[in-house]
Amino acid sequence: MKAGDGIAPDWDAAATADAFRRRLAEGVHFPQEWHGRLTIDQAYEVQFELMKRRVAKGRTLMGWKVGLTSEVMQRQFGVDEPCLGNILDDGVFHSGAELPFDELIGPAVEHELCFEMAADLVGPGVTDAAARAAAASVRPAIEVPETRGDFTRQLALAFADNAQQKAVVLGEPRTLASAGDLREAAVVVTVNGEATAEGRGEAVLGDPIRSLTWLANRLADFGQRVSAGQLVMAGSLTRQLRVAKGDHIVADYGALGMVTVAFP
Repeated sequence: MKAGDGIAPDWDAAATADAFRRRLAEGVHFPQEWHGRLTIDQAYEVQFELMKRRVAKGRTLMGWKVGLTSEVMQRQFGVDEPCLGNILDDGVFHSGAELPFDELIGPAVEHELCFEMAADLVGPGVTDAAARAAAASVRPAIEVPETRGDFTRQLALAFADNAQQKAVVLGEPRTLASAGDLREAAVVVTVNGEATAEGRGEAVLGDPIRSLTWLANRLADFGQRVSAGQLVMAGSLTRQLRVAKGDHIVADYGALGMVTVAFP
């Protein structure tokens, strides 16, 4: 991935997060003064510091998202590895949710499988088998990211800004044991009644379980973990779709269920 050369090795992640928070209070998500200055790892440190501040003010960490997991998404955004973000309680909705379009910043939708964890998953060294054993259930889901800046040109700022995560919309859970081979999971997406996109689970790193593996091992680089009870959005089976005011999205995952969201 492309990113800046990074600021001094003795940089202070907390102080940098404070600077970002001040700019966020002004409605600026990609501050010009930080363009090209952060490495990817420094950007994640800022993300986690901002997350800690929100949790300290009463929010609850519900889980994690893994993004850019398919070749089509990586081509779309010009990257060569996944990314991650955190999910807080104010961004979790259920199928049938209505998210007012005018309250969002350039929203889009991605169509994903969401795991719920039965056990902690702590890297490094997590294997696919360990990841599978740690997952309790899987849900059909839609992620709603926002376009808060130039994701492609400023990857580090995008990751500091929580990989542009805004909301997740969840369908009903199924036990992992009853869900079948997730590589074969398929989704058909309709927008306002018109078939618009489709995809399969194998598009997500070859197997959505590998998102759990990658996430646990990457989080370990920062002293973070996937915990029992948390949600993990595994990455999109389809390309990202921009939405317009009034759109109604239906993601039909067949035997795994259906999830809908509207943008009035």
